Amino acid sequence: MSVATRNGNPSVDAPVAPPRVVRQRRVRPGLLGLAVLLIALGGLGSAFAITSVRATGSYLAVAQTVEVGSVLGADDLVAVQVAGGQGLDPVPSGRLAEVIGMRAAVSLAPGTLLTMAQLTDDPLLGPGQQQFALGLRAAQVPAPKLRPGDQVLLVSTPNNDGNSSGGGSSSATRFTATVTDAVSTEGRDEVVVYLALAVRDVPAVVALAAQDRIAVVLTKAA
Repeated sequence: MSVATRNGNPSVDAPVAPPRVVRQRRVRPGLLGLAVLLIALGGLGSAFAITSVRATGSYLAVAQTVEVGSVLGADDLVAVQVAGGQGLDPVPSGRLAEVIGMRAAVSLAPGTLLTMAQLTDDPLLGPGQQQFALGLRAAQVPAPKLRPGDQVLLVSTPNNDGNSSGGGSSSATRFTATVTDAVSTEGRDEVVVYLALAVRDVPAVVALAAQDRIAVVLTKAA
Protein backbone atom coordinates (compact mmCIF):
# COMPACT_ATOMS: atom_id res chain seq x y z
CA MET A 1 0.00 0.00 0.00
CA SER A 2 1.34 3.35 -0.97
CA VAL A 3 0.91 6.59 0.99
CA ALA A 4 0.48 9.74 -0.99
CA THR A 5 2.68 12.57 0.13
CA ARG A 6 2.37 16.39 -0.23
CA ASN A 7 5.33 18.66 0.05
CA GLY A 8 7.29 15.69 1.22
CA ASN A 9 5.16 15.17 4.33
CA PRO A 10 3.13 12.12 4.78
CA SER A 11 -0.63 12.66 4.98
CA VAL A 12 -2.26 11.29 8.09
CA ASP A 13 -5.95 10.52 8.06
CA ALA A 14 -7.55 11.99 11.28
CA PRO A 15 -11.12 11.62 12.50
CA VAL A 16 -13.40 14.55 11.69
CA ALA A 17 -15.18 16.09 14.74
CA PRO A 18 -18.97 16.28 14.34
CA PRO A 19 -20.44 19.83 14.13
CA ARG A 20 -21.45 21.32 17.49
CA VAL A 21 -25.17 21.79 17.86
CA VAL A 22 -26.11 24.96 19.78
CA ARG A 23 -29.06 24.20 21.93
CA GLN A 24 -31.76 26.88 21.69
CA ARG A 25 -33.19 28.24 24.94
CA ARG A 26 -36.89 28.00 25.39
CA VAL A 27 -38.62 31.23 26.37
CA ARG A 28 -41.22 30.68 29.01
CA PRO A 29 -44.59 32.19 28.07
CA GLY A 30 -45.01 33.55 31.62
CA LEU A 31 -41.76 35.51 31.51
CA LEU A 32 -42.61 36.87 28.08
CA GLY A 33 -46.00 38.08 29.33
CA LEU A 34 -44.37 39.70 32.37
CA ALA A 35 -41.94 41.57 30.16
CA VAL A 36 -44.74 42.84 27.95
CA LEU A 37 -46.69 43.93 31.04
CA LEU A 38 -43.71 45.84 32.46
CA ILE A 39 -43.20 47.62 29.18
CA ALA A 40 -46.88 48.55 29.05
CA LEU A 41 -46.85 49.81 32.63
CA GLY A 42 -43.80 51.89 31.92
CA GLY A 43 -45.60 53.48 29.00
CA LEU A 44 -48.66 54.19 31.12
CA GLY A 45 -46.51 55.73 33.84
CA SER A 46 -44.88 58.04 31.35
CA ALA A 47 -48.25 59.00 29.92
CA PHE A 48 -49.60 59.73 33.44
CA ALA A 49 -46.59 61.91 34.27
CA ILE A 50 -47.04 63.87 31.05
CA THR A 51 -50.77 64.27 31.70
CA SER A 52 -50.12 65.52 35.24
CA VAL A 53 -47.66 68.09 34.02
CA ARG A 54 -50.08 69.26 31.38
CA ALA A 55 -52.89 69.52 34.00
CA THR A 56 -50.91 71.96 36.16
CA GLY A 57 -52.73 75.27 36.36
CA SER A 58 -53.37 78.37 38.43
CA TYR A 59 -56.30 78.14 40.85
CA LEU A 60 -57.80 80.18 43.69
CA ALA A 61 -57.06 79.22 47.29
CA VAL A 62 -58.33 80.72 50.54
CA ALA A 63 -55.79 83.13 52.06
CA GLN A 64 -57.53 83.78 55.40
CA THR A 65 -60.52 82.54 57.35
CA VAL A 66 -63.85 83.53 55.77
CA GLU A 67 -66.93 83.04 57.93
CA VAL A 68 -70.14 81.65 56.47
CA GLY A 69 -72.25 84.43 54.96
CA SER A 70 -69.31 86.81 54.60
CA VAL A 71 -68.69 88.57 51.30
CA LEU A 72 -65.49 87.52 49.55
CA GLY A 73 -62.87 90.20 48.94
CA ALA A 74 -59.66 90.17 46.94
CA ASP A 75 -57.60 89.86 50.14
CA ASP A 76 -59.40 86.62 51.03
CA LEU A 77 -58.01 84.74 48.03
CA VAL A 78 -54.63 83.93 46.51
CA ALA A 79 -53.59 82.27 43.23
CA VAL A 80 -51.66 78.99 43.55
CA GLN A 81 -50.15 76.54 41.08
CA VAL A 82 -51.68 73.07 41.38
CA ALA A 83 -50.85 69.93 39.40
CA GLY A 84 -53.76 67.70 38.59
CA GLY A 85 -56.64 68.37 40.96
CA GLN A 86 -58.95 65.87 39.30
CA GLY A 87 -62.23 65.57 41.18
CA LEU A 88 -61.69 68.77 43.17
CA ASP A 89 -63.06 71.18 40.57
CA PRO A 90 -61.15 74.21 41.94
CA VAL A 91 -61.90 77.71 40.63
CA PRO A 92 -59.31 78.91 38.08
CA SER A 93 -57.52 82.10 39.08
CA GLY A 94 -58.83 83.77 35.92
CA ARG A 95 -62.31 83.81 37.52
CA LEU A 96 -61.23 86.01 40.44
CA ALA A 97 -63.40 88.95 39.37
CA GLU A 98 -66.38 86.61 39.10
CA VAL A 99 -66.22 85.31 42.67
CA ILE A 100 -65.41 88.64 44.36
CA GLY A 101 -68.59 89.88 46.01
CA MET A 102 -70.12 86.40 46.39
CA ARG A 103 -70.93 85.08 49.86
CA ALA A 104 -69.39 82.06 51.54
CA ALA A 105 -72.00 79.31 51.81
CA VAL A 106 -69.73 77.50 54.29
CA SER A 107 -66.81 78.55 56.46
CA LEU A 108 -63.63 78.76 54.36
CA ALA A 109 -60.34 77.68 55.94
CA PRO A 110 -56.97 79.14 54.91
CA GLY A 111 -54.88 76.99 52.57
CA THR A 112 -57.82 75.19 50.95
CA LEU A 113 -58.74 75.34 47.29
CA LEU A 114 -61.86 77.34 46.49
CA THR A 115 -64.77 75.67 44.68
CA MET A 116 -67.97 77.19 43.35
CA ALA A 117 -69.98 74.84 45.58
CA GLN A 118 -68.67 76.81 48.58
CA LEU A 119 -70.12 80.10 47.30
CA THR A 120 -73.59 81.53 46.87
CA ASP A 121 -75.28 84.50 45.25
CA ASP A 122 -78.38 84.18 47.39
CA PRO A 123 -79.01 87.22 49.62
CA LEU A 124 -79.31 86.69 53.35
CA LEU A 125 -82.57 88.64 53.27
CA GLY A 126 -85.37 86.19 52.58
CA PRO A 127 -88.81 86.88 51.11
CA GLY A 128 -90.88 89.17 53.32
CA GLN A 129 -87.85 90.39 55.29
CA GLN A 130 -86.19 93.76 55.79
CA GLN A 131 -82.77 94.62 57.18
CA PHE A 132 -82.47 96.55 60.42
CA ALA A 133 -79.32 97.92 62.11
CA LEU A 134 -79.21 97.56 65.87
CA GLY A 135 -76.51 99.27 67.94
CA LEU A 136 -75.44 97.30 71.00
CA ARG A 137 -72.88 97.86 73.70
CA ALA A 138 -70.20 95.17 73.77
CA ALA A 139 -71.67 93.73 76.96
CA GLN A 140 -75.05 93.30 75.24
CA VAL A 141 -73.71 91.14 72.40
CA PRO A 142 -74.60 87.49 73.17
CA ALA A 143 -71.40 86.03 71.70
CA PRO A 144 -67.75 87.11 71.35
CA LYS A 145 -68.49 87.56 67.66
CA LEU A 146 -71.78 87.38 65.80
CA ARG A 147 -71.54 85.92 62.31
CA PRO A 148 -73.78 86.14 59.25
CA GLY A 149 -76.38 83.39 59.46
CA ASP A 150 -76.59 83.32 63.28
CA GLN A 151 -80.16 83.00 64.55
CA VAL A 152 -81.09 85.39 67.38
CA LEU A 153 -84.09 86.21 69.52
CA LEU A 154 -84.94 89.84 70.28
CA VAL A 155 -86.70 90.23 73.63
CA SER A 156 -88.30 93.42 74.88
CA THR A 157 -87.08 94.62 78.28
CA PRO A 158 -89.03 96.58 80.94
CA ASN A 159 -89.42 100.35 80.92
CA ASN A 160 -87.26 102.47 83.14
CA ASP A 161 -90.08 102.46 85.70
CA GLY A 162 -89.79 98.69 85.97
CA ASN A 163 -92.85 97.82 83.89
CA SER A 164 -92.67 95.87 80.64
CA SER A 165 -94.62 96.90 77.58
CA GLY A 166 -97.37 94.45 78.52
CA GLY A 167 -97.50 95.18 82.25
CA GLY A 168 -95.42 92.21 83.41
CA SER A 169 -92.22 90.30 82.65
CA SER A 170 -94.20 87.34 81.36
CA SER A 171 -95.62 89.45 78.55
CA ALA A 172 -92.24 90.41 77.08
CA THR A 173 -92.40 90.53 73.31
CA ARG A 174 -90.11 88.26 71.29
CA PHE A 175 -88.96 88.53 67.69
CA THR A 176 -86.85 86.10 65.69
CA ALA A 177 -84.14 87.49 63.43
CA THR A 178 -81.10 86.43 61.40
CA VAL A 179 -77.74 88.18 61.59
CA THR A 180 -76.61 89.43 58.19
CA ASP A 181 -73.48 91.18 59.47
CA ALA A 182 -71.86 92.58 62.61
CA VAL A 183 -69.37 95.44 62.70
CA SER A 184 -67.42 96.73 65.68
CA THR A 185 -67.27 100.52 65.84
CA GLU A 186 -63.65 101.62 65.96
CA GLY A 187 -62.76 103.55 69.09
CA ARG A 188 -66.15 102.95 70.70
CA ASP A 189 -67.53 100.18 72.88
CA GLU A 190 -70.31 99.48 70.42
CA VAL A 191 -71.21 96.79 67.91
CA VAL A 192 -73.62 97.41 65.04
CA VAL A 193 -75.58 94.25 64.29
CA TYR A 194 -77.45 94.02 61.00
CA LEU A 195 -80.55 91.87 61.27
CA ALA A 196 -83.01 90.34 58.81
CA LEU A 197 -86.48 90.78 60.29
CA ALA A 198 -89.97 89.95 59.14
CA VAL A 199 -91.55 93.09 57.70
CA ARG A 200 -94.39 92.94 60.22
CA ASP A 201 -91.92 93.05 63.15
CA VAL A 202 -89.83 96.00 61.97
CA PRO A 203 -92.00 98.84 63.41
CA ALA A 204 -92.15 97.30 66.91
CA VAL A 205 -88.42 96.54 66.93
CA VAL A 206 -87.57 100.07 65.79
CA ALA A 207 -89.71 101.52 68.62
CA LEU A 208 -88.07 99.26 71.23
CA ALA A 209 -84.58 100.05 69.92
CA ALA A 210 -85.28 103.78 70.22
CA GLN A 211 -86.07 103.22 73.91
CA ASP A 212 -83.01 100.96 74.37
CA ARG A 213 -85.31 98.12 75.39
CA ILE A 214 -84.03 95.18 73.38
CA ALA A 215 -82.04 92.20 74.64
CA VAL A 216 -80.41 89.91 72.08
CA VAL A 217 -80.22 86.15 72.67
CA LEU A 218 -78.25 83.81 70.42
CA THR A 219 -80.37 80.74 69.67
CA LYS A 220 -78.40 79.04 66.88
CA ALA A 221 -74.89 79.67 65.60
CA ALA A 222 -74.29 79.47 61.87
